[in-house]
Amino acid sequence: MAQAVAPVTGLLKRPIPRSGELLPVVGIGTWRTFDVGPNDAARGELKAVLRELVALGGRAIDSSPMYGEAERVVGDLAAELKLRKSLFLATKVWTSGRDAGIRQMEQSLKLMRTERLDLMQVHNLLDVATHTGTLREWKAAGRIRYLGITHYHEGAYRELERLVRTRDYDFVQFNYSMAEREADSRLLSACAESGTAVIVNRPFSHAGLFGRVKGKPLPPWAAEFDCASWAQFFLKWILGHPAVTCVIPGTGRLAHLKDNMQAGFGRLPDAAQRQRMVEHLERL
Repeated sequence: MAQAVAPVTGLLKRPIPRSGELLPVVGIGTWRTFDVGPNDAARGELKAVLRELVALGGRAIDSSPMYGEAERVVGDLAAELKLRKSLFLATKVWTSGRDAGIRQMEQSLKLMRTERLDLMQVHNLLDVATHTGTLREWKAAGRIRYLGITHYHEGAYRELERLVRTRDYDFVQFNYSMAEREADSRLLSACAESGTAVIVNRPFSHAGLFGRVKGKPLPPWAAEFDCASWAQFFLKWILGHPAVTCVIPGTGRLAHLKDNMQAGFGRLPDAAQRQRMVEHLERL
């Protein structure tokens, strides 16, 4: 069975390989869901989502300048709730050129209302060589704690693998789900071998997985790994891979957040159970 460093009674945590710091295995992505205006009624529920994330033991929240108002909303709500010290704030640089990258990252710090970010990532590998140099400088200066790279599509896996094997990056973020399993072939192994922390995005394949199971009951054997919903089924399958550090389903709904977080509690499926899960999904 995949191992996690935490008691089964609490939210599971895994160590960030480069530091040993424990990170809860379920966090939040903010694409679309946190892109709301200052007077949008949705902010009220987003505030409850952030509060509940921390109450359940979560920390990681991932954003990007690409996500509209998401960075600002995260910063505003974290300040209102006085949760900055409880959160692991991750965002990205998404532009070309050293000076433009620095300006954008400075803006992210302001929007997220923090003097230091936990993780800054090069979004979709845009001008990755230039930004990597800046991120090394920022890490040495204490402006960020970790640096990473991201992508959302399997077409980038070969380049992600090459970069991961340089050991220049503390984190890598990419898509991985029961519908998009291509990272199993090489990329996840490269991350484990190089000691690179893995953040998984698109865990539901843009909600496509839910369409495949609509109206279908969970198999009774899902209880063997403490699974009570399809969302948990999909997330626990991901977390059953020992190279995965954290998964970040995006949601702005409190009920969905509570359901997602339960994937990080209790037992996780082992390799045989994960294979059984895939075979079951493919028969539906």
